[in-house]
Amino acid sequence: MRVGRAAGKRVLVTGAARGLGRSHALRLAEEGADLILVDICRSLPDLDYELATEDDLAETVSLVAEHGRRCVSRIVDVRDEAALRGAVDDGVDQLGGLDGAVANAGVLTIASWDKTTAQQWRTVVDVNLIGTWNTCAAAIPHLLAQGGGSLVNISSAGALKGYPLQLPYTAAKQGVVGLTQALANELAAQSIRVNSVHPTGVPTGMIPTALGDLLGGERADLIPSFVNAMPTPCIDTVDVSNAVLFLISDESRFVTGLQFKVDAGVTIK
Repeated sequence: MRVGRAAGKRVLVTGAARGLGRSHALRLAEEGADLILVDICRSLPDLDYELATEDDLAETVSLVAEHGRRCVSRIVDVRDEAALRGAVDDGVDQLGGLDGAVANAGVLTIASWDKTTAQQWRTVVDVNLIGTWNTCAAAIPHLLAQGGGSLVNISSAGALKGYPLQLPYTAAKQGVVGLTQALANELAAQSIRVNSVHPTGVPTGMIPTALGDLLGGERADLIPSFVNAMPTPCIDTVDVSNAVLFLISDESRFVTGLQFKVDAGVTIK
């Protein structure tokens, strides 16, 4: 009988209601993990696309159940440190421990440098960088209690390449790299591994209309920055989730501080 690659693992996933978060949850559940799923389940005024809903989160929970795995879900804003910590603590009480966390929640704004607002900076940095830190901080005490574990922080190919027209996003995702490296150094002696994953474009619903407008108009010169080296315009969510699965699993037991690119070569051009 096949044993799943994440069998017996209890894993926190943020931004789990749809897109990459849902994909990570389902891939981990398919391989035997029990899950704590978190999502804000409401849209934010500074974004020009809709975020996931409570129905989306409920659907993810239902899909996880189809794999026969236990699942605890909570509607939480990752910017709210106390609420996130409380949700994780409650989930850990129900599942009996925590072995890993995937800091996946993220948002994106699009504007040229001179049109980017202070509020866009605040929203994106608070969700993408501070939210990642809040996720790690909520998980680390439980990983220490288990004698180790794995933190997986979802960054972006843009963090390594320097995508234009999304300055807060690119800067925050680069900040995730620094956070990941610092935590990897600090926690290695406690057998906690910390790695970042860097996808190229993935069709997840996180698609601000302003990007197409700018690239199709006054900043068409920037299109090459976003073109993959391999012959595909984007990758599938499961391609990223397979990397997450590897980093959560014991297959990567001595892998830490890695910047894991799943980017179809966009960063080598």
